[in-house]
Amino acid sequence: MSGLCMQAFAKINLCLDILGIRPDGYHEVRMIMQQLSLFDTVSIRKTDEPGIRLFCSDPALPTDSRNLMVQAAERVYEHCGIQGGLRMELQKNIPAAAGLAGGSADAAAVIVLMNRLYELGLSGEEMQKIGLRVGADVPYCIYGGTALSSGIGEKLTPLPPCPSCGILLVKPEKGASTREIYSAWDALSDPFRPDVDAGIEALRKGDLGLLAKSLGNSLEPVTRARIPVIGEIREAMLSCGAEGAVMSGSGPTVFGLFPDIISAEKAGETLKEQFPDCFVSCAEPVNRAQPSS
Repeated sequence: MSGLCMQAFAKINLCLDILGIRPDGYHEVRMIMQQLSLFDTVSIRKTDEPGIRLFCSDPALPTDSRNLMVQAAERVYEHCGIQGGLRMELQKNIPAAAGLAGGSADAAAVIVLMNRLYELGLSGEEMQKIGLRVGADVPYCIYGGTALSSGIGEKLTPLPPCPSCGILLVKPEKGASTREIYSAWDALSDPFRPDVDAGIEALRKGDLGLLAKSLGNSLEPVTRARIPVIGEIREAMLSCGAEGAVMSGSGPTVFGLFPDIISAEKAGETLKEQFPDCFVSCAEPVNRAQPSS
């Protein structure tokens, strides 16, 4: 088996609630995660030359140990006690530093692909444990679909799929530092708390309208204070027919839920004049994509 490739899907947080800070310094969270059809493509193959090499279509991204893909490969080698040379290629489509877990999805793909390429026989849970050493979103990106994420992101429970809809993503030009956003949240005396249970109930009923009303993100007020255009994007989406809109992750990307893909595309055409980084997507069911040679 010379090489394998697979799609690495982006995610959004339909609900993101922070419960507090743990003794180890991590934040305890409760989130509804949703995989999107927007994806990067990750390819790997063994090489005769030792070491890990990464080649990326986006020259702005690091290709050394700062990249989560490289870290993921290193963790697999360490965990399984194996050695070898590995060439990785990344075709980047998910915007970076956007709150869409693009880097985590790419790292998750590396773990899944290496499990197959080296015939390691790792279970899903074992791969998720390796992924957690790389980043809190990596276990979910291995898991996929619609899920309740708790703990620091490693405890995953399947949820009913998101109702059929179109999803418009808009990324502001200015970025946000995840570390700074969480630190700012730590200083709040009365943070916003979304109703995650209402979101779960909406999924169980398959009701897009109820789901749209339950969208919420504890971090949005903090990020919006630093990037006010987030609020403008949200209002613009609602004016263009979104049933609900909210920021994903620590930001700055805002997504809106629309009745269908066509309405999301029309809204995207309107908003693109003011906000160039628009992406139309839809909810992706459980990631059952198999690596291909």
